[in-house]
Amino acid sequence: MALITYLVEDNQIVLDNLIEALQEIASVQVTGHGATQAEASRWLSAHDGEWHLAIVDLFLKEGNGLGVLAGCRNREPYQKVVVLTNYATPEIRRRATDLGADAVFDKSSELDDLFAYCAEQTAHEVAPGN
Repeated sequence: MALITYLVEDNQIVLDNLIEALQEIASVQVTGHGATQAEASRWLSAHDGEWHLAIVDLFLKEGNGLGVLAGCRNREPYQKVVVLTNYATPEIRRRATDLGADAVFDKSSELDDLFAYCAEQTAHEVAPGN
């Protein structure tokens, strides 16, 4: 079963490369993407229960990924939210985890870990009908 995924990323090159890699490496179906906190939060709320994974960058055109994370606190247990950032410092990792992130990955050194995480999530059974 495909992992229904929403991406929060404001860099079009990164977004395009991420979509391509995710679809090649794991059974991921990217269902949408947003470049601002408001856009991402609105989509995730409007599609509550319809997605399995949100991959969130911290620095966005407007707002930030921490705000997106905070808005996802009341998600279903099968819904995962991970942070993918260039600034995966210990402080950022702690703040993201405190806001409900299931994992934090560094864009420059942990992409393989992100892809492995996605592959692992597709191996788990998701909620019926999703």
